[in-house]
Amino acid sequence: MIIVAIIGIVINGGTSLLFMRGAHDDINIKGAFLHLMADALILVGVVLSALLIKYTHILWIDPIVGLVIVAIVLWGTWGLLRDSVSLIMDAIPRYIDHVGVETYLKQYKGVTAVHDLHIWGLSTREVALTAHLVVPKVGLTDADYLAINQHLRDKFKINHATIQPETGEECARSEAC
Repeated sequence: MIIVAIIGIVINGGTSLLFMRGAHDDINIKGAFLHLMADALILVGVVLSALLIKYTHILWIDPIVGLVIVAIVLWGTWGLLRDSVSLIMDAIPRYIDHVGVETYLKQYKGVTAVHDLHIWGLSTREVALTAHLVVPKVGLTDADYLAINQHLRDKFKINHATIQPETGEECARSEAC
């Protein structure tokens, strides 16, 4: 049992290292990484408890090690569960600085207000944004749209942006803005 568990530790531990780099950006890769690391950790617990039981004959070591492993796995996967639920609920991904996005859009040349700003994850690697920009005087050119999209992609990791310009006339007549 100990020899098979050690082989499993090497295989699962080594395979998990292949996923470590991508685990920061993708929930699916993070899930695979955590699963393989948990398997390796469980096997470490098997080896340790087997050795301790063999030499001490204290049988309650096995359930204690099992409970420690469960606690570590739950602690390690809590963030994955949180991120998965956020993605399902179309919440703003936790790595997106939504205040920074709004500040950037408000400070863009000619923009006097931003409203109906929505940011959500389309998938584990794709983020979408929609926003209404009030631009009363100049309007936005194609170059402006390209610059905004490039900045959102480079600085905030937002891949799909839909910007709706408005002159602000409607905002002056209602409380929508």
